[in-house]
Parts: sequence; structure tokens; C-alpha cells
Amino acid sequence: MNSTNTGQLAAQASIRTLTRADVRLTYIVDSAMAFSPSRFFPSVPAAYWQQTPGLLDDAGRIPMSAGALLVERGGRTLLIDTGLGPISKNPLGVANSGSLLETLDFVGTQPADIDTVAFTHLHIDHTGWAFTPDTEGNSRPTFAQARYAVAREEWAPHARGEIVPDEPHGPLFSTLSDDRLVLVDNGEEVFPGVKALVTPGHTAGHASYVIHAGDQRIIVFGDAFHHPVQITHPEYGSEPDLDSAAVPPARRIILKELEAPGTLGFAFHFGDHTFGRAERNGESELVWQPVPSTVLGPSPREV
Repeated sequence: MNSTNTGQLAAQASIRTLTRADVRLTYIVDSAMAFSPSRFFPSVPAAYWQQTPGLLDDAGRIPMSAGALLVERGGRTLLIDTGLGPISKNPLGVANSGSLLETLDFVGTQPADIDTVAFTHLHIDHTGWAFTPDTEGNSRPTFAQARYAVAREEWAPHARGEIVPDEPHGPLFSTLSDDRLVLVDNGEEVFPGVKALVTPGHTAGHASYVIHAGDQRIIVFGDAFHHPVQITHPEYGSEPDLDSAAVPPARRIILKELEAPGTLGFAFHFGDHTFGRAERNGESELVWQPVPSTVLGPSPREV
């Protein structure tokens, strides 16, 4: 069903791919989710949702898919995040999840093909497939050949033995050998041409990843932004933010990078507006402008 378009904001994400220079990027969709605007975005004025058409689905919810970004370059493969996993519970909304491995297979990639998995942060909807039970019920790395890269600041609470809310898979990372768990600092390369941009706020060490492709860049910004309204209003928080005061400054750092010439962004949760740019509108406000990408298939899940 290959077609090229920008998609709809009020829809679940399609399986989309985009190529820049020698880099191919594919959204490996795992989950369909939908959230209450007032519960997930308590600081966004209610009038905003009422006065701005096309933001909500037919049930008045915000569509937010979860999944992973597959980055292919020079015969090597990087996976950024691992989706929500095969669960359906979601305290802030609804979820229908568990398709990541099938979606990988659909695009011709197997778990053993992945040589690096880099995590933006350790919340469950970004680490759901990091580990899976084996035949004896023990949790094993799903991507058996891959290094698992996590920002050092993100890992620090777990290294101290703390229980971190919304990160049930976090302690499992301690089961990885020293050569499998890679702790990265701001600006460090995790994969050829891919560097971490660590901006704590949403979590203790939330990281974006800056992918260099020829003279262009793609910034994978994880949960620094959950909705395009936060591109325009970085002061609008999200309910899961750990340090609400640190989030707006972190977002401004990322927005400065997104505004640079030749820079695109990748959004896990922006409905079907997966790839886009941060551009100034007629009022000089930054807005999310989706860019066309190739649709390989529809969302594997619906809610």
C-alpha cells in the first residue's frame, strides 16, 4: 500500500519510512494508545482543544502511538526505543499493544539483526520489548546481539537501587553484562553518525538522538514533546513529567536544534504526523510542520 503523504494528527501512526542520504528511518509501530486531553495535559487550557479542530479522534481522545525507530546505515541497524510491549493497561487512557516484533518482520528485520538499541528514557512505553520471558520464565534481552545504550543520568537512580515510577523494566538492565549496557553522556556517539542530546526533565536523564545524514539531521526527541502544541508552548507540561520545572528549558534546547537549517524531527507520539519540522508561522510562533514520508502499512493496532 505504499503511498507518500503527511498523515493526520488525529490518527494512529502508520508504519512510515523516510530516507535521507545514506540513512533509512522506519517507524516500527507497536501500539495504539489514546489519552484524555485534560488528564494527560492538565496545563493545556481546555479551550485549546475545543477551538482547534483536527486534534482529537472521534471519541475526543488524543491518539498517541508507541513504537521504535529503526535506523539503517551501511549494513548496520540501530533501534531507538522498544515500544510499550504486549500489555493493555494504561492508567491515563487506553492501549492496544504488542505488535513491534511483527512490524519488524513486516519490514524485513529480525531481532538478531539489531546491533544497538538506544533508549530515550526508561518509561514502560519506550522499553516494553527490551526484555521478554524465555521458556523458563526468566527475562532475557529481546535483541540478543545488541548493546543497550542508556544515558548515564537516566541510569543513575537504578544504579543506586531506587525504584523509579513508570520504569518497571529499569531494574532488568542491571542484568546486562558490562559490555552490553552502554552508559552514554551528552554529545557521545551511540551509533555511526548518531549522538545523544541529554536534557533531563521528563525523566532523570531523558535523551534525544541526533542522526546526521549527509548535510541533514534528524532529531529523535522521545518524550521531550508529547504533542505538537508543546512545540509552540514549551511551558505546557505532560502528566508523566518527573521534573516539571526542568522540562521547558530542556525543550528550548531541543527547539533551538530543530530550528537549525536542514533539520527534521521524529515524534513517537504525534498521531500520524511522525516526521516534521519546527517552523515559524505568520505570528512568528514555532509550529510542527509534518513532512511527507512513505507509508509501508497501516497502524497494526487500533483503539
